[in-house]
Amino acid sequence: MGLFDFVKDVGKKVFGSDAEAGDKIKAEIEKDNPGITGLKVSYDNNVVSLSGTAASPEALEKAVLIAGNIHGVSEVKTDQLSAPPQTAAVDFYIIKKGDTLSAIAKHAYGNANAYPRIFEANREVIKDPDLIFPGQKIRIPQGAA
Repeated sequence: MGLFDFVKDVGKKVFGSDAEAGDKIKAEIEKDNPGITGLKVSYDNNVVSLSGTAASPEALEKAVLIAGNIHGVSEVKTDQLSAPPQTAAVDFYIIKKGDTLSAIAKHAYGNANAYPRIFEANREVIKDPDLIFPGQKIRIPQGAA
């Protein structure tokens, strides 16, 4: 499962009908302000399409994760969203039952106490480091801490 594919039946519930989905998803992205200008969002048949200009590759990734971690979304398309080229290595991880950010940090970095790095990289989709859920997709920054 790549960055743009998601588990449709998990995530934050923000819309009730398909008609309001695009506006609600756009509001969620803008609320957490990942750095997208001219953001437009459409939703059709569980697929979100984003357009606009991302200030950074990280901003694009965060917008995708915010949209994709919404209940009812199975895919996010970004062909109309421009961003500078990616320079830092980032992995993506789907949380499994029983996972904790400490356990994920131990696996990713060899140090469970490095979990704040994962939390900070995902503040837009993780509001509390103790409240993560199976199926949620997060960023795992690589390289020196």
